[in-house]
Amino acid sequence: MIALTRLAAGSILSLAALATPATAQDTTFARGELSSAKNHSGDIWLNELSAGDSVIDAAVAVATYAPGAVLDWHAHPGGQVLVITEGEGFYQERGKPSRIVHKGDVIRSMPGVEHWHGATPTSPFAYFAVTPTQKGKTIWLKPVTKAEYAAVR
Repeated sequence: MIALTRLAAGSILSLAALATPATAQDTTFARGELSSAKNHSGDIWLNELSAGDSVIDAAVAVATYAPGAVLDWHAHPGGQVLVITEGEGFYQERGKPSRIVHKGDVIRSMPGVEHWHGATPTSPFAYFAVTPTQKGKTIWLKPVTKAEYAAVR
């Protein structure tokens, strides 16, 4: 299985190397609509790519944050995976130290674990979010305090 995966990855890389600027396609996603929800501070855009349903139990979205934007504390009953695609951000789970995350990082938020994430004061921040939906929607909690945001190291 590992050899097959490496072979497939090598084939994909070989094909990508053959692409020229004239044939390469832009694979970025639109940042979506500016959120008017009351569960964050700062400007955050959301592009919902696919809603979860009874066949495929996962919602997929792209979220893009302006520098300094942050979501309130929240939890996902089914967990969540974030794939950071741009910039630098912060992530913290309740009771654990906060951390800085970068483009290319993958965050796995376990089911029901309270956490928050947001952009650094100086960098935009974006990610793909894959969120299982059949166990329920996001549970929104209190806003992140200025002290919690400032404590990220």
